[in-house]
Amino acid sequence: MTGMLGHPVAENPIDLMFDAVYAHYDLPWQFWKSDIASEADLAHAVRALVPLGYRGVGITVPYKVAVIPMLDAIDDDVKAIGAANYVTVEQGRLIGHNNDGKGVVKAIEKVAPLRGQRVVMLGAGGAGRAMAAELAWAGAEQLTLITRRQEQGEEVAAMVTRVSGVPTTWQPWQGKVVLPEGTTLLMNATHLGCAPELEPVPLDWNSLAPGTVVVDVITNPRITPFLATARERGCPIVDGVEMLVQLAIQIFEQWTGITPDEAVFQRAVAEALGE
Repeated sequence: MTGMLGHPVAENPIDLMFDAVYAHYDLPWQFWKSDIASEADLAHAVRALVPLGYRGVGITVPYKVAVIPMLDAIDDDVKAIGAANYVTVEQGRLIGHNNDGKGVVKAIEKVAPLRGQRVVMLGAGGAGRAMAAELAWAGAEQLTLITRRQEQGEEVAAMVTRVSGVPTTWQPWQGKVVLPEGTTLLMNATHLGCAPELEPVPLDWNSLAPGTVVVDVITNPRITPFLATARERGCPIVDGVEMLVQLAIQIFEQWTGITPDEAVFQRAVAEALGE
């Protein structure tokens, strides 16, 4: 038994992808997505993981921070970042890990090097805070976090600066986002653009310089309206499905002890999305 705890989870193709990979490697494993309505319900679900026989679970929005006090131990990445995106069950103990940012770094560096990038990130929730830290550790020159919640944005900016030494600032999200001059990489770390609503990201597209790398964390659809507009403007893009594949490979290996072939994951997620 493996799975994911979060809200919402319906549109995420991760269960279909993992089940296909389990089948490929002849593992009698299953992946269950559970839509958890509240932090109180999350506590019940986490307590049930060991008696139900789970090997591990992914943790997604909005519980990547809230889950931490419910665990028996956390790794160094979770300690630094302050969020967990998956749990392993080891000898009856729940151990929290975070590889959100590691998957993002691998996906982006297939398209462009991160060293020297001047990054703007929209949103700074549980996934965003991990991604911001990992982008800084990977060599980004500067980060600007644009969020609607000042307390959250300033806290994450301070964390990134503290753990990486990379200058990170907060900017309020008011109306259409105007990008700071010199931005070379733009990332949407919000749920805007997710199926089925496909809400547009309120961005002043005229402030986007040609050649800016544009990244979206949304997994369904693969090409969001945000990425489609960026591609039309000639920008290189990185989609959330590629990030999902990269972090899922790492989680699969942690849970099973098997180093999988990336092509198996790529085929599985393409089939899950009906591509």
